[in-house]
Amino acid sequence: MGDTGIRASPPVRQGAVAAGAVSLAAMTAAQVASGVRPGSVLLVAVVVLLLAGCAVAFTAAVTSWRAAAVAFCVAACIGLAAEWVGTRTGFPFGGYRYTDVLWPQLGGVPVVVALAWAGMGLAAYAVAPGEGLARIGTGAVALTAWDLFLDPQMLRLGAWTWAEPGAYRGVPLSNFAGWLLVSAVLMAVIHVVVGRNASGAAGLVGLYTVMAVMETVGFAAVFEPRDPFVAVVGGAAMGGFAVSAWRRRTDRNGVGCG
Repeated sequence: MGDTGIRASPPVRQGAVAAGAVSLAAMTAAQVASGVRPGSVLLVAVVVLLLAGCAVAFTAAVTSWRAAAVAFCVAACIGLAAEWVGTRTGFPFGGYRYTDVLWPQLGGVPVVVALAWAGMGLAAYAVAPGEGLARIGTGAVALTAWDLFLDPQMLRLGAWTWAEPGAYRGVPLSNFAGWLLVSAVLMAVIHVVVGRNASGAAGLVGLYTVMAVMETVGFAAVFEPRDPFVAVVGGAAMGGFAVSAWRRRTDRNGVGCG
């Protein structure tokens, strides 16, 4: 498992790359707009929807639309289930609840949250180094690195609240332990469905890189109040994975968006 051997045909690949590129450009524009208008819930939803479309398209470019859709849907269901359990039991993230800021919701969990888990899960798997279990573990860390940005940003927006404020900009450290656990499950699923075909895929690495850059710039220079600490911590964590992934592609002389 972990290598399906399925590759998209040239026409499918070209169409998927084009769809991913358009989605990535639109997502970047929406991300800029959401930075200028940080209180816009609609723009947050637009960013996540475009993120999801971009991730599926770039995954389809190196596997197939079916494999990409299966990996995304299963990952989204895992994310939704983890959040549903988490809001009711406090496991594995700690005690928290969603407000009515993000909608629509299923079982009290915003749908965009599940889509974000899946979309960035595919991107995190692509930047993860290693093979087999090592890739699953590093992919979990790469996805958790994104939450160094996400949680402080969503707390500002009022999308959720913590029962007990924590050490990292109000976020308890238990949250990151929970992210590692859930992310590892997501990585295992992605590994089985799309395998090494998605490892280092340029489109997905590009998606992860864009998110890292945009969040870093946002916290450093756009959001009010600015937060250089989050910019440095999150930027270093996500940036490290992005730079490493691009270097690995260069080392094996990979080209293109697949």
